[in-house]
Amino acid sequence: MFTRALVIATIALACRAAPVAASTLEGVKDIALHARDGKTVVIGRAIFIPEGDRARFAIELDSKKFTQYFLSMREFKCVEAREILCHVPYPYANPDVVTASDPSWLEHALLFFYKSPADYGAKMSHGIIFTLTATKDGFLGKAQSIDLDEIAIPPDDRSKAFFTPDHRYDIQPGERWFESLTIEPHR
Repeated sequence: MFTRALVIATIALACRAAPVAASTLEGVKDIALHARDGKTVVIGRAIFIPEGDRARFAIELDSKKFTQYFLSMREFKCVEAREILCHVPYPYANPDVVTASDPSWLEHALLFFYKSPADYGAKMSHGIIFTLTATKDGFLGKAQSIDLDEIAIPPDDRSKAFFTPDHRYDIQPGERWFESLTIEPHR
């Protein structure tokens, strides 16, 4: 049986040997956060290996773009800006697969919570999920509000991504510092 680390290493090695493709579900793509002041922060990359109409994926976050925070007795990797955005790894096993019409597992690999620089501790009720829409060569994600406390207890059906549209709430423009996320070929 393959461990998650072995699968990610295998995918990464295979992608380094292959040229970056222009299609949505193939190649190595940058993951970038877009702030409301127009600035972009490339926080890592997504690696896609096609398997028919779907792809296996792996996420590699760039540690140089994150600061380690110890909040509420846990370590988090956070992007510092006017608002701090901390990555929250999805805590349950998932298949690491994506299709152009169903990016839910990819969305769950990129969960975050936000906090003010003055706030103390992690407030999991301040969760952010980027609802992804496929483009011709990647994905565009719109920030939506979620309550990450809802995944503190394992979901009944772990074969499906937990945060369905019923768990997501629109965010008013200008309310969050990082308003969108893109996954697209390096430019």
